[in-house]
Amino acid sequence: MADPRIEKLAKLTVNYSVKVKKGDAVRINAPTPSEPLALEIYREVIKAGGHPMMNPVFERTAEIFFEEAKTHQLDYDSPFKKHMIKNIDCSISILADENTRALSSSDPKKMARVSAANREIMEIYMKRSASKELRWVGLPYPTNAMAQEASMSLTEYENFVYSACLVDKRDPVAEWKKVSKNHDKMIKFLDKVEKLEFYGEDTDLTMSVKGRKWINCDGKFNMPDGEVFSAPVENSVNGKIRFTFPGIYMGKEIEDITLEFKKGKIVKASAEKGNELLQSLINIDDGAKRLGEVAIGTNHGIKNFTKNILFDEKLGGTIHMAIGMAYPECKAKNKSAIHWDMIKDMKKDAEIIADGQTIYKNGKWLPK
Repeated sequence: MADPRIEKLAKLTVNYSVKVKKGDAVRINAPTPSEPLALEIYREVIKAGGHPMMNPVFERTAEIFFEEAKTHQLDYDSPFKKHMIKNIDCSISILADENTRALSSSDPKKMARVSAANREIMEIYMKRSASKELRWVGLPYPTNAMAQEASMSLTEYENFVYSACLVDKRDPVAEWKKVSKNHDKMIKFLDKVEKLEFYGEDTDLTMSVKGRKWINCDGKFNMPDGEVFSAPVENSVNGKIRFTFPGIYMGKEIEDITLEFKKGKIVKASAEKGNELLQSLINIDDGAKRLGEVAIGTNHGIKNFTKNILFDEKLGGTIHMAIGMAYPECKAKNKSAIHWDMIKDMKKDAEIIADGQTIYKNGKWLPK
């Protein structure tokens, strides 16, 4: 018997996250192991009156590409991808890794070069998302490889995934609406803040968020979800931050990342592992040397670090920041070929101060 939670997740994704309506062109990116979920999503898009376009993804294509691609192929700015991003109404992307280390030997300079080539496509994607012309969501399908990475059995990992998505509840939509309401209270406060200070282990960082908009992440873009985010004023970030969890980029781990900023720009960056990739990423373009996002994770139902950014950036008791492209809906201006998140645990000896008031201490939001 098929797992009924798969059907509930498909319904939630199509009808709540991206709200497919009659006539919508819907791209479904589906890795081959995710077939049971992909087919249910396809079914729900049809039932909603949309036009689904199934895009099967073979994991080894990326591996082969980075092994064999020549310079002109790394630099290719695909007009076909561009046309797709300009014209679809919804994008649903499933994450279902068969091998989380598939790109561990790939050249980091090649990875950075491909990201640079896709800069315009990313800009179009984010601009259409900000204007709500494009609705998108990323979601997981549990695999053995992902379970192993999270140090769980497949059954444990399935329970973890479906619980985090709230499809183990009788009415998942009602549950996500509760999350949205709680986020609204945080955002009402944060939208008035001008200066933020972050303190913690090897961290003393300040930034301005004056005039920026905070965004409610309540299951509309990621599933699972659970964060509020914005972006700093581009030249305002000063100080140092050490990210306590490994950063993952295209399956490669970068551990113990420390960034130092002056007038908004990274002036020093180091990592205990993956430093070559880190340096390649921050040197893609000028925008990659600046922060494009600052966020607070709110999902206390996600209790384990799984080396999967879809879950890990939502961990309650953490913050995350991203170098590179800022989301235009935040009223931010930073542009880059990349947007890459890094996570810091804030549950011990850590706080956030907003305009002189402590609003977050040891993993907990304080204002009522």
